[in-house]
Amino acid sequence: MAMARDFWVNSGFSLLERDAHGWLVPTDAYLAGLLAWPELALAPESCAAEKALHGALQQAPRRAVSDAELDALADADIRENYRVFLRFRDGVLAAGSLEGYYLHIMRGGAVNVPGVFVDAVVQAILRSVLEHCDDAFEARAAEMLFRPQRITQHDGQMLAGDRATLDMLQETAGLGEVGRLLRESGALQPTAELRVLSPANAPDYWQASGRHHFLLDMAHEVSQDLSHGLTLKLTRARSGLKALSRVLEQWVAHMLGVQVEIEPVRQITDSAWRWHVGLDVASTAILNDLYEDRAVDADRMARLISLFTLRFANPAEMRADVAGKPVYLGLATGSDGVVRIKPQNLLLNLPLAAAA
Repeated sequence: MAMARDFWVNSGFSLLERDAHGWLVPTDAYLAGLLAWPELALAPESCAAEKALHGALQQAPRRAVSDAELDALADADIRENYRVFLRFRDGVLAAGSLEGYYLHIMRGGAVNVPGVFVDAVVQAILRSVLEHCDDAFEARAAEMLFRPQRITQHDGQMLAGDRATLDMLQETAGLGEVGRLLRESGALQPTAELRVLSPANAPDYWQASGRHHFLLDMAHEVSQDLSHGLTLKLTRARSGLKALSRVLEQWVAHMLGVQVEIEPVRQITDSAWRWHVGLDVASTAILNDLYEDRAVDADRMARLISLFTLRFANPAEMRADVAGKPVYLGLATGSDGVVRIKPQNLLLNLPLAAAA
């Protein structure tokens, strides 16, 4: 077994415990840690009531909070932030685990907290799944499940970059508010180093700082021109799509207890295509149109990053009418060039047998 690495230190994973099923159980330390989020942390202008409530919850994160305590908070936005925190806290405690909470809100269609809480849950779960991961490509690919990625074509590479990081560097060159002011004055150009993850620099990924500065090459094949007009297509062993496939396999196994094998493919040629799942809103719409034999224009098709085949290790865990048949997956960007993976899609839309 690979040695556990300390990465994604902001995931809250170290403050969680595991139950007998291997799922993450919230602790007082984990709940209290949420109070350090910018939306809940105390500020110089915090009123006395906010300071009292914040201190009380730090000491007893599971304590009941009355409407009177919330109404006493002077700032309406702060009141709403605490209500959201309490909804999340109570939901997680009622579910008993982060995994149980995630499945509950997704299956029930009742997501009553902002996306930042959902992304934090996904990050913590993936951190647990990848606890003994020693593959930087898989860890970087896993970030795609909770951090939107901007896709750029460059010299035959399809590069996925962390959207928030790229936007920040574009605005401030990584120098914060000072950098923003200098950039607005025209005195500064972005200088922060962005690196494409490679076997040579992969050890650097595990460092605590600058992790989101790594770009992930999603190109799965490379072409090599031969003589006599021949072209050789080679599958890249270290592609981001391959790493993403391995992460999705582990995600399904951990959350559903089902073993699957996922592989990137260039196209679907199956005349008996029976089932598909889009990993995001854009690819879902494209696959639906292709399945229904509706025309998809060139601009939308160009947004398709990849297709995948998903096969169940045990066909008996599938619905009887599709048992043994492949499930096709899609991954695409929106019109803004950003891919936003919805990891719940794999959990909600696979053709599982009722007993699976």
